[in-house]
Formats: sequence, structure tokens, C-alpha cells
Amino acid sequence: MRMIHTFLLASLLALPAAGFAQDAPPIEQAMSAQEFKAAGLDKLSREELARLNAWLDRRVAEQSSAAVAAAADQAREEGRQDVIEKNRGFFHFGKAEPIESVLPGEFRGFARHRVYVLENGQEWKQVDEASLAGARRTNPKVRIKPSVMGNAWYLQVEGYNTSAKVERIK
Repeated sequence: MRMIHTFLLASLLALPAAGFAQDAPPIEQAMSAQEFKAAGLDKLSREELARLNAWLDRRVAEQSSAAVAAAADQAREEGRQDVIEKNRGFFHFGKAEPIESVLPGEFRGFARHRVYVLENGQEWKQVDEASLAGARRTNPKVRIKPSVMGNAWYLQVEGYNTSAKVERIK
């Protein structure tokens, strides 16, 4: 969502940036007569004043373009980070850092093909034969971490040493 907001901001900034140089009033109109004289600009010839205005117009256009480009780059990076975070665990995609969450409700041990729905919305399915007979926890903290080789993920419930091999399904 943040990416969309940043993209919209960049788009809105681009609209005035494209036409701002043509719409900007000349410096002699933008400044009060007192400011214009105090800056010594009243001593410039018409030609020198025209060159100063042209330079200012180019400078404003360059700065506006740079601001739009920076906002677009930021939106692109935020979008990339969102994709990485949302897809962690799918096909070895994203960061290899452990995922920590809570398993809402009652945990009754491991069983093959059991689906674990985490508080963060991720769903993981157990794919091995690991078991924890007699285990009972309510709303336990869990940690899902990749294997050393990075080709599998393991779910561990706080308070137990046994881990179950899991794969992310949602």
C-alpha cells in the first residue's frame, strides 16, 4: 500500500514538473520591487534578465525531475521489499532470516500434512514425519527457519526442541 502512495505522489509531482518552467513567473514578477532592487537585479539589462530567467526555469525543471525520479526509485524499492517479504518461504524466495510469529489457538503437536496458520497470515504445511506426542500449548510462539543449505524450512514451537519440516502454502 505504501508503494502505491509513493507512486501516486511521484505521478502527481511529475505533472507540474513538466510544465512548471513555462508557467513560472519571471523573477522580476516573483520578487517584490524592493527585493528585486535589494538583490541588485535592477542593474541587469533585459538580455541579462532573460538569461537569468531561462537559467532559473532550467534549474527548477531539473530539480523537479530529480525529485520525481527519486520518488519513483523509492516507490520501486519499497515495492521490491514488499514482494520479498510477502513471498518469504515460497520456493526459497526472499530473505533467509527466520520468521517469528505466534500460532493462534491450541498447538497439539506435529503431524504430517497438518497445516499451521500463523498470526501473520502465513500458512505452512508439515511435509515430514516429525511428531510431538502429548504436546499442548496455547498461542505458542513459533520460529520457522531455513535449513543450512537453504532448501527447506523448519518449524519449531517455543518450549520444544523438535522441529518439523514445513513448506509454505499461503
